[in-house]
Amino acid sequence: MRRVLYMAAVVATRFNPILKAFYDRLIKAGKPKKLALTAVMRKLVVLLNHLLKNPQFKLA
Repeated sequence: MRRVLYMAAVVATRFNPILKAFYDRLIKAGKPKKLALTAVMRKLVVLLNHLLKNPQFKLA
């Protein structure tokens, strides 16, 4: 599971504008890259949990 989340976070930090801004903000604040990537992984888990609880929720 961790590998899947890791790869999803790597892709999200490159192509998702919201998660890229979040990642860049953490890096600019002086956080290590691995910690910032872990924070993006956690944000993905929270988002997926929200989507499972609210299937009518639209991302766009």
